[in-house]
Amino acid sequence: MKLALLTGILGLAVIVSAIGVVYGKYRSRMLFNEIQRLTRRLDALAVEREQLLLEEHVWADPARIEHLAQQRLDMVAPEADAIVYLTVPRR
Repeated sequence: MKLALLTGILGLAVIVSAIGVVYGKYRSRMLFNEIQRLTRRLDALAVEREQLLLEEHVWADPARIEHLAQQRLDMVAPEADAIVYLTVPRR
């Protein structure tokens, strides 16, 4: 009787342990897939960031800004004698 009870308890423990191993493996695969997905997303965001930095550099180019100021706003660079320098006293 004791042997049968002990065998039953050990059998149940083996089954519970096996289910735990299967669940652990499943969770491990799910987490690995999530890591892979997030890594791909991180790579895509890094590429997008580089593209945005390049675009920002192009839009902020001083030659481009000067050209647009002349073309769209009819602005011109002042002559040397038209420039007035002010000195501000320091406190």
